[in-house]
Amino acid sequence: NSACLAVVQPRTTEEVSQCVQLCVQHQVSIVPQGGNTGLCGGAVSTSEQIVLSLSRLNKIRNIDSANHTITAEAGTVLADIQAAAAQEQRLFPLSLGAQSQCQIGGNLSTNAGGINVLRYGNCRDLCLGIEVVLADGRILSDLSTLRKNNTGYDLKNLFIGAEGTLGIITAASLKLFPAPSAKVTVLAAFSSVENLIDYFTQLRQDSNDQINTYELIPRLAIELTCKHFRKQRDPFDDVYPWYALIQLSGNDQIQLEQSLQHSLSYAAQQKQITDAIVAQNLSQTKQLVLLREQLVAAQGHEGPSIKNDISVPISSTPDFLRTAKQQVQAIVPNIRPYPFGHVGDGNIHYNLCAPLGMTAEDFLAQKPTICEALNDLVVDMGGSFSAEHGIGLLKTAQMTQYKNAVSLDVMRAIKNMLDPNNLMNPNKVLPPRG
Repeated sequence: NSACLAVVQPRTTEEVSQCVQLCVQHQVSIVPQGGNTGLCGGAVSTSEQIVLSLSRLNKIRNIDSANHTITAEAGTVLADIQAAAAQEQRLFPLSLGAQSQCQIGGNLSTNAGGINVLRYGNCRDLCLGIEVVLADGRILSDLSTLRKNNTGYDLKNLFIGAEGTLGIITAASLKLFPAPSAKVTVLAAFSSVENLIDYFTQLRQDSNDQINTYELIPRLAIELTCKHFRKQRDPFDDVYPWYALIQLSGNDQIQLEQSLQHSLSYAAQQKQITDAIVAQNLSQTKQLVLLREQLVAAQGHEGPSIKNDISVPISSTPDFLRTAKQQVQAIVPNIRPYPFGHVGDGNIHYNLCAPLGMTAEDFLAQKPTICEALNDLVVDMGGSFSAEHGIGLLKTAQMTQYKNAVSLDVMRAIKNMLDPNNLMNPNKVLPPRG
């Protein structure tokens, strides 16, 4: 919990603008707050700041089914946008664990990812237009719903991913897609990460790029999920080192199932895939998806953990996982790597469980050493130390360490120009000079 001078809850963009103007007048800095589900401290305030909550700006202003767009205010909960789209037989594909609580303004401010990125892109890719209250209180209104609009700089992309440091997003126009009527879910088992990645490449080809989700699950995650959730069972009779939860969608159920079966059979013949379970009904689908969802909580129940949110080129995943394991085990013998996540777009949550018998205090004391070794490795491989969680307060030191100096200079120049008084979420994203 963070302290603050006050919490303001405006209901309109004009009220946000008035709040900002008052703060400029009195030189009080502002921390915008959405659903409070961020993982890097981007919405944490101090006792000298005000928290500007966007939760009352929660109207869906417009849905245009023919144009495949929806315009929603920043405080609209992600699940409500998904539901509004579904009512029109449309899909808003952004999907993540916190979707019943997180808000679209926060999703845009952190350029949220989630499980459908490999097919539909990040939040940035789903946004067509934006409305923002600038640091001087002016309203930049560009809620365009156009796919083509070549009129100068693409200003919306300055504010997407900026975590409220350049202005406060108050509304956005977003892309919708036809709602797929057919879906298949499979849990596949592999003897190596190389095979898992090779099959991903093959399945993209085989399915005509109809993969929504390709999630990496290590053996340890299956074990801990079965251990800590009484109703969860190991889906397979045999034990395998790696698994992938795969979902494909389209408009022809029979065609989708046949192309998947053909692909799995061929991959089994080639010894690329070791075993697979294709969900036969809705309850089996839910059970397989639940396994992926519960593995996060299962790690928490197991004891102390160290979490990382990294991305590497997909082709480098096997090399990364092999080298990372060697490095972390050299620092803490018997440490238990727990890598999982959106391997189809190169994003892995490289989490670590403490060795059995090691105290939380001793384990967490190794966190800076472990994270630095992993970040060095990731950056050497052309990857990122923050894939989908943002920078916030927690990762500004890494920005100094790893971000290209010219990039940082350009970012600072933009910040100084748009927010000369440093009142917009100060000390987040950009490291202090020095």
